[in-house]
Amino acid sequence: MHEDFSRLKGKTAIVTGASSGIGRATAQLLAENSVRVGLVSRSKGILEELSGTLPGSRAFPADMTKIPQIRKMVKRAMEYFGRIDILVNNAGQGYDAPVEKTEIPTFRYIYDLNVIGPLFAMQQVIPIMRAQGGGTIINISSGTALMNLPGMSPYSSSKRALAGISLAAREELQAENIVVSVVYPYITLTGFEKNTIRAVPVPEDEREPTGPYPPDSAEFVAGKIAGGIVSGEAEIFSHDWMRARRTGSL
Repeated sequence: MHEDFSRLKGKTAIVTGASSGIGRATAQLLAENSVRVGLVSRSKGILEELSGTLPGSRAFPADMTKIPQIRKMVKRAMEYFGRIDILVNNAGQGYDAPVEKTEIPTFRYIYDLNVIGPLFAMQQVIPIMRAQGGGTIINISSGTALMNLPGMSPYSSSKRALAGISLAAREELQAENIVVSVVYPYITLTGFEKNTIRAVPVPEDEREPTGPYPPDSAEFVAGKIAGGIVSGEAEIFSHDWMRARRTGSL
């Protein structure tokens, strides 16, 4: 990494979805830059093992679809660290289905995980950050939120909703020095595709992500997230062509 992340030194972060993929890579990168990291996911054993490799980190297992668990997680993190400077809302799951075949209970679950969970986590840390005089919230959306992809409306719409909440919160909180940003990753080499819920089953060996450009590594996206924490940009795109889609120039 050639980016200067020295401004992150000594800060405290919560990273959700930290047991694998983008969340794990982000936690590792932050820890490498002297950030104390609260590791969040449902996988207690994996988190505790990861915590043992990251100085200053601590596992706070929680299901991000369960409001009481989110509340308890933030409370425990605050009690342990004494402050929360950064929240990275990364936990999420895909759901691919045509509109006609979208199962309402499954969509509600995905919405709870991809939208309601991050929103409630924001609501828990905002008063903490306000009392501290500021903070940073990074919400991980998706490149699919910039596109109209058949069969992906359940996931894409949840990530559009998260982006909308993020950008509105940015305006609401800017006067209090709480910076809210949204990151749009491209296809990333993680276990995301394997764990995506599908209305039409796809053999596991055919779930490799495909697109017009080579997929990114989780470490590449983690660098974008850390860069967004430092820069405070409203929207962080993995690639310039994605920014062009957002602005309508492509």
